[in-house]
Amino acid sequence: QAIRRAVRGADALVVPSAATRDETLRFAGGDASRFHVAYHGVDTSVFHPVDDAERERVAASLGLSGRRYIGFLGTLEPRKNVPALIEGWVQAFHDDDEPPVLVLAGGKGWDEGIEPALAEVPVHMTVLRPGYLPLEDLPGFLSGCDVLAYPSIAEGFGLPVLEAMSCGAATLTTRLTSLPEVGGDAVAYCGTDPDSIARELRRLLDDPGRRAALGAAAIERSGEFTWKRAAQVHIEAYKAAMR
Repeated sequence: QAIRRAVRGADALVVPSAATRDETLRFAGGDASRFHVAYHGVDTSVFHPVDDAERERVAASLGLSGRRYIGFLGTLEPRKNVPALIEGWVQAFHDDDEPPVLVLAGGKGWDEGIEPALAEVPVHMTVLRPGYLPLEDLPGFLSGCDVLAYPSIAEGFGLPVLEAMSCGAATLTTRLTSLPEVGGDAVAYCGTDPDSIARELRRLLDDPGRRAALGAAAIERSGEFTWKRAAQVHIEAYKAAMR
């Protein structure tokens, strides 16, 4: 109800994606012409590819020296779909002699499905939950993972995906809500169910050439998302509201 009142009363509305605009129109109504899509930017002074030494430093700080890992970055909340990621990762790699570690970095959150999913992880497989990582460690973490897996169910924008792309990570995400607007053709896609996640994780881990190509494409695409462009859209929204 509050959103409906805000939409009716606003002379201009700024949203971080076309998907957010479309869902607002669908559930709260409004005039589509008053919406202005201001995509988030990425700070390339922080999020950029790093060298092997920096990747190894971060890996060592997580106890991952010499080990492959699949990364996740975000609050462990239900819409991030982490239990399905855990199940898909187990399904994909449980027969491997040295399965990649799954690293769930970010805030603890409130997803009650995570603990039951972790309880089913075979003893020879490792999940790390380091919590929040220092900002200066994020480029090494994202650049160092074999795959950044983000099988989210719903996003207003999906900033972790953009940050991973800017670091050159091969990123796996879904086609739901705003995520294709961010990833375009520079990421791999999966469904939200464990079977689909498992299938695409396995394909990526078995294809280093594709991972490298995705990483290169991701760096190029991430350059399109700047805070300068976001600011310009805000200026246009203010001018539209004054008119």
